[in-house]
Amino acid sequence: MAGQIEAKLAELGVTLPSPNPPAANYVPAVLSGSYLYVSGQLPIDANGLTLKGTLGAGVSIEDAQEAAKLCAINILAQARAVLGDLDRVVRVVKLVGFVASTADFGDQPKVVNGASDFMVAALGDKGRHARSAVGVAALPFGAAVEVEAIIEIA
Repeated sequence: MAGQIEAKLAELGVTLPSPNPPAANYVPAVLSGSYLYVSGQLPIDANGLTLKGTLGAGVSIEDAQEAAKLCAINILAQARAVLGDLDRVVRVVKLVGFVASTADFGDQPKVVNGASDFMVAALGDKGRHARSAVGVAALPFGAAVEVEAIIEIA
C-alpha cells in the first residue's frame, strides 16, 4: 500500500522513476542523522536528459521550469530509494537550484520555482523550504538546470 505522499504523487499524475545512478565518484544521497542530503539531480527521464542549453540564450523559462520540476521528481525518487517510504519525510529543509545562464540573465528564481512549486504540491507544508537559485556558466552534460536538496526525515 502506498503512503500518503505516494498517493498525492499519483493524484498529481506523477510516477517516480527508478533513481538515476551517479555520473561520477559520489553517491546520490547520504543519510546522516535526521537529514538526507540528495546530490544534484538533472532533468533526466527514461529518454535521457530532457533540457540542454542556457537560459538567456535560447532556453525558455517555461521549459526550464518543467526541467526543474523533473529534477525535484528525481530528488524524491532518490529519497524513496534511501528511505523506502516517503512518509518518513518531515520537511524539505532546503533546495539549491543551479541554472545555466548567460551573464545578463537574472530570472533564476523563476526557473527554480518549477522545483519549489512541485515540492509544495506533492508534500504540502512539508515541502516548504529555504532555497538558493544560482546562475552558473555550465552544468554537467550541458543540462540547463540542476537541483539538490536537504530533507529532514523521521
